[in-house]
Amino acid sequence: MLRGNATKMLLVEDDPNDIELIQLALENYHFVNEMDIVEDGEQALQYLFGKGENEPRRELPRFILLDLKLPKINGIQVLEAIRSDPRTKKIVVVVMTSSAEDRDLQACYNLGVNSYIIKPFDFQQFIEIARQVGFYWMMLNQPPLI
Repeated sequence: MLRGNATKMLLVEDDPNDIELIQLALENYHFVNEMDIVEDGEQALQYLFGKGENEPRRELPRFILLDLKLPKINGIQVLEAIRSDPRTKKIVVVVMTSSAEDRDLQACYNLGVNSYIIKPFDFQQFIEIARQVGFYWMMLNQPPLI
């Protein structure tokens, strides 16, 4: 079983502007030493599980920030795969999405998401929320061993 990296985060986001804002929000803080970025659900699953029966060689992240509206495989399907695999089911997953739809919110919590955040439209609010989310889940929260 792979052990998660205490300062590693996976960002699953397809919007280059949101990626840049999240990087900007976290760049001056030292609670995320490594941020890997994938831009669609298929890449996220390959990153986490490898191809076929080959497990990935990298350490798993401590924290996943997941958008729902992704190309190829959507975020709910990615979350379902994460929660159904013993290697990844305990990783902290926070959904940060533009979707305020109740069915998305319900689906994510039914699958065991740790938190569901609707992306603010305001630039400063977006940066502050990304910073607070990163700080809380990387520094304050005490997750179980993966």
